[in-house]
Amino acid sequence: MKNKKYITLASLLVLVLLLFFVAGPFYVVNEGNQAVVTRFGRIVGSKTSAGLYAKVPFIDTVTIYPSTILSLDGDDERIPTKENQFIIVDTTSRWKITNPELFYQSFKTLNGAYIKLSDVIDSATRTIITRNRLSEIVRSSNIINEHSSSGSQLTGVEGDDSQALEALVNVSSQNESVTKGRSALCDEMAQEARKMTAEYGIELIDIVPRQIKYSDELTESVYNRMIKERNQVAQAYRSLGEGKKAEWLGKLENEKRTIESEAYRKSEETKGKADAEAAAIYAEAYTRDAAFYEFWKSLESYKNTMQGFDTTYSTDMDYFKYLYSSEGRR
Repeated sequence: MKNKKYITLASLLVLVLLLFFVAGPFYVVNEGNQAVVTRFGRIVGSKTSAGLYAKVPFIDTVTIYPSTILSLDGDDERIPTKENQFIIVDTTSRWKITNPELFYQSFKTLNGAYIKLSDVIDSATRTIITRNRLSEIVRSSNIINEHSSSGSQLTGVEGDDSQALEALVNVSSQNESVTKGRSALCDEMAQEARKMTAEYGIELIDIVPRQIKYSDELTESVYNRMIKERNQVAQAYRSLGEGKKAEWLGKLENEKRTIESEAYRKSEETKGKADAEAAAIYAEAYTRDAAFYEFWKSLESYKNTMQGFDTTYSTDMDYFKYLYSSEGRR
């Protein structure tokens, strides 16, 4: 009877032990996870390191959270800039749970944290963007100004022509200078959001715009500006071309006049030499026979002048002495 009593007690003890182990007196925290232990809804402890831990079966509840870096992709938001120009911003952020007990008190579940964190990030993003100009949001540096001022976009033009063309285009003066840039604004967004996330046991690592798009009305304005700038560049090329054309035509006209002047000088010089030679020949002929020379010159004069007169009213003059006198005189 006594042995039977011992057997019963042993069986009960084994059953209790089996129930104890079946209920799970231990729990495992894997690498990359952390745990919060609650008892009747009250936090009794937390574990942030991987390992095997004990709990009170049927009473303690273990909630596992990731300790790795998590990401949160936001929704597209239509946000006005400082100039009241609307853009569509799509952000992504990285965060992690640094205080699991505080996180449990704030949200209990990851889905609740995602909803709250999304609202916080959207608010911070809107706050920073509305304080800054569009150029600060879409650009990270002033390299576009440096690129324009260097004249590298004026392809095919070198030297003084490049400087002239750059002065005509004057593209760099139309681009606003960036004082902060997109990277600095991302840091400001994260700092603004951290003011509200620290109390939730969350560390917000960063906020990065995945995509920034212009709104429909702003897109048309941007396209029109791009068209205007390209037209300015095209007009600058045309203006430079017209200037070079006028320059070369002027050079051509000057060269033409120089050639004509030189040719006229040479022709007059040749004529002068010929007249001098003719005068010398005439002078030599005159010295040989003055009477014949005078007779010959008179005949040439008659030939050149008489054919222009229809009527001669008198020949009683010394001019006609060789025409009407056989002796060459009256």
